[in-house]
Amino acid sequence: MLLVVVGLCLFEIITSIDNAIINAEVLSTMKEKARRWFLIYGILFAVFVVRFTLPWLIVWGSTPSLGPVGALTATFSSDPAVLGAIESSAPVLLMGGGIFLVFLFFHWLFMEPKNYGLFGEKFFQKQSVWFFAVVSILLALIVWFSLQVNTMVAFGAVIGSTAFFIVHGFRQNAEEQERKLHSGNLSDISKILYLEVIDMTFSIDGVVGAFAFTLAVPLILIGNGIGAFVVRELTIRNIDNIKKYKYLKNGAMYSIFVLGAIMIMDGFGFHIPSWLPPITTFAIVGWFFYKSKRAIKKEKNQAAN
Repeated sequence: MLLVVVGLCLFEIITSIDNAIINAEVLSTMKEKARRWFLIYGILFAVFVVRFTLPWLIVWGSTPSLGPVGALTATFSSDPAVLGAIESSAPVLLMGGGIFLVFLFFHWLFMEPKNYGLFGEKFFQKQSVWFFAVVSILLALIVWFSLQVNTMVAFGAVIGSTAFFIVHGFRQNAEEQERKLHSGNLSDISKILYLEVIDMTFSIDGVVGAFAFTLAVPLILIGNGIGAFVVRELTIRNIDNIKKYKYLKNGAMYSIFVLGAIMIMDGFGFHIPSWLPPITTFAIVGWFFYKSKRAIKKEKNQAAN
């Protein structure tokens, strides 16, 4: 349990680094009163509302037989019948979450600007036109093989891809709002609403990925909640120190890809040890953190010379 919670905290932090940077940059353009309001009340919404509501909705959506109230009580239930219902619907949830995360990784690999941390990343970014072809073919293959296992698992894959493109649409709109923000056309209230939308979209990544670690929602709430507090602390403090670690985003995305692959394999019925997701997350993030430290040291030496 401790390994899972620590893994969830780390995963939440690294997947929300971009969120912390955006928050810090936007907050620097706001008045003190609005900034304080967001940091105090915004965290209540981001941690307690979003990160509690999303797991409940996911459990309810993947196990509709429980109903909304049943899904809410199942979150903290030890009833074997309830736990059995969740376990039986887990492949659908895992397949949908896995597709969402794998699509997220490929979008970053093909479409998003990045610091090149591994050989081949520059090549893939130059082939950005192939993103939609790759994810479409991947979805078709996974749905085809899922149909041989369970039609609901195949439906879960489709739901995962649908969720990705809906969230992606919201993020594109948020980027447009950010351009307006930098042009000085938004009020502090609009900026707060923008930050809440950004928080919510980043929360979806963290909550969906959390199910790769465990199906125990209380552990997800604890791990993601602590991680969200840490992200808020990073927002308040000097975010420039975090920006120096330029390969952390790479580590976040590769861990997202591995967790997505684990969820897809789990959805197909392969047994994945519970210790594997947190251990792989520690290893991947640790490597890119070390790589970032080396880059910082190299830049300092070059500046000194």
